[in-house]
Amino acid sequence: MAPGFSFGFAGDDIEDDGQPTSQVNSVAPPTPSAATSASAFPVQGKPLLPPTHHDIDHMLSRLPSKIAYSLLDVELEEGKTIQIPRRELWDVRVQLMAEDDGSNISETEPGLGEHDVKTGIYEGGFKSWESSVDLVKVLASENAPTILNRDPCVLMEIAFQLGCGTALPSLALFQWAMNERKSGEKQPLTLVLADYNPSVLYLVTLPNFLLAWALFQRESTPVLADAFSLEDEVELLPEVVEAFKEFLTSNQITLSFLSGGWSPEFIDLLYSSGIPSNPTGSVQTLVIGAETIYSPFALESFAATLLLILERERKERPSGHASSIVGAKKMYFGVGGSLDDFVDRMRGLGALVEPLREEAEGVRRGVVRCFLS
Repeated sequence: MAPGFSFGFAGDDIEDDGQPTSQVNSVAPPTPSAATSASAFPVQGKPLLPPTHHDIDHMLSRLPSKIAYSLLDVELEEGKTIQIPRRELWDVRVQLMAEDDGSNISETEPGLGEHDVKTGIYEGGFKSWESSVDLVKVLASENAPTILNRDPCVLMEIAFQLGCGTALPSLALFQWAMNERKSGEKQPLTLVLADYNPSVLYLVTLPNFLLAWALFQRESTPVLADAFSLEDEVELLPEVVEAFKEFLTSNQITLSFLSGGWSPEFIDLLYSSGIPSNPTGSVQTLVIGAETIYSPFALESFAATLLLILERERKERPSGHASSIVGAKKMYFGVGGSLDDFVDRMRGLGALVEPLREEAEGVRRGVVRCFLS
């Protein structure tokens, strides 16, 4: 049986519903047998899930007729607040029970139970982690909303174990981008959402983006007039889904979804399928990682992957700018990872690293920026 564990920190994750805490594929979801025998990081006798690009139309077709949500209030500087929607975990459970044919339980159930991570099966994507909130605060303080409207942008979010999970930082960027587009300025924006588990992408990541759009456009999109007839739920009528897709297209926003383990093949897929039309020129590329370094294996894998992306960006888009912001706990007791070890590793690989934020209240955490000279 694959080992499972919880980090055991008070406030370690932001609960949704009070529960405890080198082949390349395209479009098609992985088979259940692969999901039960693969791990985000090397486990003896177990292969990695192959990197896979997931078509957004296919993912949208798998959504239920309605989804329930709650709002997370994130306090920013100067008394400002951003509300980020998240699909309720109990609603995910309802969907899984409705779909259950006895074949997919092993991949998804651990993430909805008592384990933060179950090595070889589930890498933490259903939970919202405190470092993700820290990244939202840093992005706001770094004036990300204005930057999004200035240059063509590519954002690559890689959060917690090869995964964006609930994608709080990208959802904040998405909301700011929608707000900036009210002025008529529409610079291209690509959001690449990568998670080891494909189930996380279609059960929480994509629904959260649809929720963010629906709440933002509620008063200005006619098809949404009746979609909020029930409190804290959105009905996903066919015309609502089509309006969401049309909004993305007309506003030059691309959502790209990748799953699978980090590997050279993952990087190749990222650049062949994740980023459309290989943008050139003044491109702002940002790699985001939250809670990606909880163990020595995770730290090494994330650092190597991050360096490959930064090097490739420098080579392919020399007139652009690529950087990364990484949020993590100062120390992951009992599993071996630490933010200081990550900083030392990145500097040892030739990257420049600077601190952006420290959180001393509760579990000690930090956010750093990594870039190449």
